[in-house]
Amino acid sequence: MLTEQEVIETAKDYIKKLSQKWEIELTIAEERSVRKEYGIIFYFNSKKFVEDKIERKKLIGCSPFLVENKTGKIIVFGTNRSIDYYVQEYEAGRWLDITKLSDLE
Repeated sequence: MLTEQEVIETAKDYIKKLSQKWEIELTIAEERSVRKEYGIIFYFNSKKFVEDKIERKKLIGCSPFLVENKTGKIIVFGTNRSIDYYVQEYEAGRWLDITKLSDLE
């Protein structure tokens, strides 16, 4: 079982890799994080949008993701439905995550 700090570090590492792949500085919107008994759901966007609130720097397609505290696995949700839908699907065991961290390397 990962500690909360280890879960957060896993999320930051994931965003760092995405930043390199997308060639734009990304950051986690910490105030939007949702803590669940099985992990933390994170939201992110460009650093200029999250920290400086520059609306024109907002990116689309930044899927929220879960870091499981039991395994450290990253589960990427979608953006075309509400987060409640994805959480319900995950909790029911129906969400199939196809994202691989190796895709970012």
